[in-house]
Amino acid sequence: MFYRIHSDGTQQMMDLRGFYAGTTRTPCWLIGGGPSLASLPTMTIARSPAPKFMINLAGHGLLRPDFWTAYDPTARFFRSTYLDPSIVKFVHRRRVTDLVPGTTTKLGDSPATLCFDRDPQRGYHNFLAGRMTTRDSDAAGKFRDNQSGESDHHPAITDWQDSLIQAIEIAYHLGFRTLYLAGCDLHIAPSDELRTLGESAGVSYRPLEPLRDFLTRCGDAGLSAASLHHAAVPAQYHFDESKSLAAAVQTDLHYFRVTQHLRLSRRAMSLAGLELVSVTPVSRLNDFFSTATVDSACAAIHELIGDPDSESTRGRYTGQEPPRPTCASPMRDYPPHNWNRSSTHPPPPSPQPVAPPPSRPGNQVRREKPRVPTERLPEVAIDINEEG
Repeated sequence: MFYRIHSDGTQQMMDLRGFYAGTTRTPCWLIGGGPSLASLPTMTIARSPAPKFMINLAGHGLLRPDFWTAYDPTARFFRSTYLDPSIVKFVHRRRVTDLVPGTTTKLGDSPATLCFDRDPQRGYHNFLAGRMTTRDSDAAGKFRDNQSGESDHHPAITDWQDSLIQAIEIAYHLGFRTLYLAGCDLHIAPSDELRTLGESAGVSYRPLEPLRDFLTRCGDAGLSAASLHHAAVPAQYHFDESKSLAAAVQTDLHYFRVTQHLRLSRRAMSLAGLELVSVTPVSRLNDFFSTATVDSACAAIHELIGDPDSESTRGRYTGQEPPRPTCASPMRDYPPHNWNRSSTHPPPPSPQPVAPPPSRPGNQVRREKPRVPTERLPEVAIDINEEG
């Protein structure tokens, strides 16, 4: 599913599916760029023993990602993200020939950068399915899985034209099963000035309603489009960036559509064992998914993994016994009933049996002793310097 493509066209497969899965539901933070992130205890998130998966410019100035992805063009993001070897980046294969901003390095040659294919035909019922799809050509030409060109098919990531949905599926395939969503407001509320203008015409903002609907009701109440567009632009991100009111309206509609995509994918996520938990105080997702505070999410992570801040090093090197398992009964590893180990570890091929010579009239057939496979013969040490 994941692979590298270098400037010379060589490709290296990197199968990370399930790599981060364990015996419990592995947690991961999924960080969005909404305004609410600035009000959350990001230092608490940073110190928790769960990785941080960020999208686009999310977390800038507050958190550093362990994983990162984006749907948007390469030039919108930072050199310090692309060239940081401690951040695993996931980009669509069409981006590999882009230049890292401010450098002569192609994105495909950046450290810890993995490519994936997209599947635009995915439905709600098979979200997270990772079905096989044929790769298309791109600016770098057609690439093969290896030098022999054995295959041009790979499981792909759902393409619903959104970075958050892309990150959710990538995290799932990596093996994470509980995603804590912070800064994922998925709505743009009108600014205080816009609300005041609306109230002057008898129009009140309905929480989480599409921004376009609010502006339409303001226009129907007699407010001119010019007066609305001259008002302060709504806050859209936790970092220093802003779009025009018209662009904010379109972005909010996109957020509304993404919310409905995820709502309609709940059954597929349930069947796949994936849980979304929103720690964003006001989010369109909160009506459809579990919610928690950052503190309660961290408490659940500490219960599952352990709390590094409460672990003492005293006695670890001087004979103190480690804590015993909490289970009261003994543990013993049994193989599954009728399990064939060769299904996962095939044995080396055995020599082909030799047919006995044809019998002659009046002669008894000579039966040869069965040959012992060479891998079962005992090893005999031989001194190569011995004369004889």
